[in-house]
Amino acid sequence: MQPNITNGFINGIDTDALRGVVDAVKHDAAKGMISYTVRTDWQGQTRSLARAVDMTLAGVKTNRTFAMPADEPAELLGEDTAPNPQELLFAGLNACMIATFVIGAAIRGVKLTSLAIETSGELDLRGFLGIDAAVKPGYDTIRYRLIVSGDGTPEQYEEIHRNCQRVSPNRFNLAMPVNFEGSVQVI
Repeated sequence: MQPNITNGFINGIDTDALRGVVDAVKHDAAKGMISYTVRTDWQGQTRSLARAVDMTLAGVKTNRTFAMPADEPAELLGEDTAPNPQELLFAGLNACMIATFVIGAAIRGVKLTSLAIETSGELDLRGFLGIDAAVKPGYDTIRYRLIVSGDGTPEQYEEIHRNCQRVSPNRFNLAMPVNFEGSVQVI
């Protein structure tokens, strides 16, 4: 669907600015290229601290300064001082889908009054702990429920949701195979 963006602010989104971004990327694909760098350092036991380092959009680098702690609950040998990596994974997925849904609603002129996503999944620790090679360390299924209200119709929300499933980067990265390249640097 080609965006048909109305003027003003919808859902806190400046639709004039959104139109400018859409037009810029439409006319020059390089304007839509974005990359992120995050560094995570071990903090002892199962704790780590991730820091957003930078973001590069259309060749322009911007420093980022956000910190995101992680830990495991005591039941998994941590100190329960922060969300664990699975909770952060789901939080990242939910945040990306919320941003995608809100922008999709704004593009369509649908005003939201509330929006939430609940995500869950079940892991088998036999895979993570290397106990059984036949058990994968990840999820078989991730389930989410989108809870929304506003001036849209159920059909509009379903269409926005379908688009969100199609274009949310974090949903794509979890649902589709992506290349994963890693290396080890010993210091």
